[in-house]
Amino acid sequence: MTIAIRDLDVTLGDRKVLDGVTLTVPAGSWTAIIGPNGAGKSTLLRAILGLRPGRGEVTVAGTDPRTLKPRQRARMIAYAPQNPGLPAGMQVFDYTLLGRSPYIPHLGREGARDRAVAAEVLERLDLTGLAARPLDQLSGGERQRVVLARALAQQTSVLLLDEPTTALDIGHQQQVMELIDQLRLADRLTVVTTIHDLTLAGQYADDLLLLSAGRVAAAGPPARVLTRAAVAEHFDARVRVAPGVDGRPILSLERP
Repeated sequence: MTIAIRDLDVTLGDRKVLDGVTLTVPAGSWTAIIGPNGAGKSTLLRAILGLRPGRGEVTVAGTDPRTLKPRQRARMIAYAPQNPGLPAGMQVFDYTLLGRSPYIPHLGREGARDRAVAAEVLERLDLTGLAARPLDQLSGGERQRVVLARALAQQTSVLLLDEPTTALDIGHQQQVMELIDQLRLADRLTVVTTIHDLTLAGQYADDLLLLSAGRVAAAGPPARVLTRAAVAEHFDARVRVAPGVDGRPILSLERP
């Protein structure tokens, strides 16, 4: 499903958080939203989901998600927030099963199909062995995979992930990003993530959107967006940008 945003403004209180944002995410592609703290990255994800009211156009496969009821929207878009609430004592399987909520009738219970979907997702994410483990006994990397499992159990074509690698060490960051990419390619998912690590964003996403003070500062392929000048201007950082083996940019800090 293609995501199309045109001239989106979002105001929270008396502060304009997003100002005239325009973005197109082609079906089956991965766009990473980058930018300094407070740039509006998470707000943009929530606006796509319909959780942040704003002025302007937002469509997913031609439909404005803001006009849909929550259950309808949850069948179209899956969203994994940066710091989801993980109920202490709840087991991994039951948490994953929450992703089936849009398909379970009100006052009803999950059926065999719902349980089968949850089990399949856990197997794909190599979590079957943890199905009975309480959430509060998981490592950071395991928690991130479980949050992703719940989102995948919704069986949507659009996946929105807010900082999926936050608080992970470099090995687990790579594992999560590889997993997202494999799932995207296998299931033809349209993926939008926010991410702080610029090199990770440049290595995995098809396109980047650089937000700065709520405005689009740059957009396009990673090599065009992640330039030395852009990082200096918007992140106040000195970096060296070098092409990797596949031409994607790799950033390293330069000391003054």
